[in-house]
Amino acid sequence: MKSVQEWIDRFAERRVRQAAQLSGRRSALAKLGSVMVGTAFALPMLPFDRSGKAHAAGPAGLDDQACDYWRNCALDGFLCTCCGGGVASCPPGSEVSKVTWVGTCANPKDGHNYLVSYNDCCGKTACGRCLCNYNDRERPGYRMGVHNDINWCMANTQTMYHCTISAIVGTA
Repeated sequence: MKSVQEWIDRFAERRVRQAAQLSGRRSALAKLGSVMVGTAFALPMLPFDRSGKAHAAGPAGLDDQACDYWRNCALDGFLCTCCGGGVASCPPGSEVSKVTWVGTCANPKDGHNYLVSYNDCCGKTACGRCLCNYNDRERPGYRMGVHNDINWCMANTQTMYHCTISAIVGTA
């Protein structure tokens, strides 16, 4: 029995020494680092359920000054409802952007999906209240109509961003 253990020990020692001779510490650290970086990039791409956050607050999607309000499913910016405006109207002193991005959101009250147009309200400094950032089904920046990280006020004469409204365009 002892000879089998000695053989396994010698075999393992030879393999470890051989591996040490073929690769240095820097090489091992580089491989370990690339595995860690690859994991860091792959982990956010794994599917996960975001619905728990909305259901935990009770009747989800009913408060138009909350980020989980059903129309805000693809909104990135300050809610105009917290800045003196409405769900679909800009606050006084600001004007609606000439260009927009769109999203499809489900209304929990009637169970229907709606096409929602997100328009920035322009002409005043940023509101700073009720910041929401949803990126569900967002596409890369080169697909302008489905990307929400752009200052859409750049098409207006007043290019300062203030807040964002979510106007229903139709059913999806």
